[in-house]
Amino acid sequence: MKRILLLVVLILVVIMSHVQASQAPIASKVMVLGHRGASALRPEHTLASYAKAIADGADFIEPDLVMTRDGVMVARHENEIGGTTDVAQHPEFVQRKTTRIIDGHSVTGWFTEDFTLAELKTLRARERLPEFRGTRYDGQFQVPTFDEIIDFVAAEAATHERSIGIIPEIKHGTYFQKIGLPMEQKVIAALDAHAYTRTAPIEIQSFETANLRYLRSRLGKNHPNIRLLQLIDDLDQQPFDIVATGGKLTYGQMLQPKGLHDIATYADAIGPSMRAIIPLRADGRLGEATEVVRDAHAERLEVHVYTFRPENHFQAKDFWQGSDPRQFNEAGSIAEIRAYLDAGIDAFFTDDPAIGRKALAGR
Repeated sequence: MKRILLLVVLILVVIMSHVQASQAPIASKVMVLGHRGASALRPEHTLASYAKAIADGADFIEPDLVMTRDGVMVARHENEIGGTTDVAQHPEFVQRKTTRIIDGHSVTGWFTEDFTLAELKTLRARERLPEFRGTRYDGQFQVPTFDEIIDFVAAEAATHERSIGIIPEIKHGTYFQKIGLPMEQKVIAALDAHAYTRTAPIEIQSFETANLRYLRSRLGKNHPNIRLLQLIDDLDQQPFDIVATGGKLTYGQMLQPKGLHDIATYADAIGPSMRAIIPLRADGRLGEATEVVRDAHAERLEVHVYTFRPENHFQAKDFWQGSDPRQFNEAGSIAEIRAYLDAGIDAFFTDDPAIGRKALAGR
C-alpha cells in the first residue's frame, strides 16, 4: 500500500513539474526579434531600421522577402509597394499600377515583380503607419536586397562584437512559384553564399507550410545554424498553399495538439499572434491564457509571438496611458510584454527592440 501511495505521489510530482515547466520558456534565452527592424522608429525594412534595431539590442532582425522581375530578393512587407515607397510619385511608373489576385485577395497597386532591381533602387521608402509614426524619415532610404542586408548585419555584428541573427520571411511563396519566381532555393543559396550566414543564427519563417517542409528536406543536418518557424495567421484562415491544393487545414487546427505534433516534424518553432496566446476580452482587456504555449512546448516547439507595438492603439486596454490611441506608451508595452513572458513565450517580435530589452531586464 505504501509503495502504491509513493508511486501516486511520484506521478503527481512529475505531472505538476510538467505543468509548471510549460509556463516557462524552453529556449535557453528569450529573444528580442526586431520586427521589420525598429519599425516604430524608422521606415520598415530599411537599413536604417535594421541599424536602429541592432543598436537598441535586438537579437534578430527581420527582413520580409519578395521578388523583383529580374529575380532578386528584396525586403518589403508585401510585394505591393504603393504604401511603403514613393512609387506613386514617379510618373515613369504610373502605368504600372494594376490589380492582382494575391493569395486569393484582389490587391491594387504597384508590385515588385513588375520592377527590375535597378528600377526599385530609384524609389525611396515611406512610413507605412504615418498616422501613428509621422513622415519624418520619408524619402531618405532605399529598398535593400537580401544580400545587402546580410552584408550589413555582418558588419554590424563585427562592430558591436556580438552575434546578430536574421529571421527572413518568405512572403507569398505559392504566388511567386506560380509566376516563375520561387524564393526557397534562392534563400538557401544566399545564406550559403555569405560567410556570416553560414554560422550566424538564422530562422526562416513562412505563413505557408509546403515551403517549410521543402526547406527542411533540403537543409537537413548540413545547416545546424538554420531553424524554421511556422507562422500562424487568424485561426479561421488557411495557409494559402493549403487553399491552392484544395485542403481544409486551418491555422486554428494547426494550433491544436495534433496540428502542433505535425508542425514539429518540419519546424522548430511556431509564430502565432500574441492574441492566440492571451486573447482579449470584449472590453479590450487581457483574458485568460490559452493552452497553446503548453501544447507547443510539449512538442518541443518554441513559441515566438508577434507583434508588440508601443502605441496605445495596439495594446490591450489594461495598459493604455490616456485616451489617445496614437500615444507612444513605453510603460504599457513593457507591462504587456511581461504578461506574455509570464505565459512562457520563447521570443517575441517588437516594433521597438529597446522596449523589448527593458521588458526582459531583471527577469
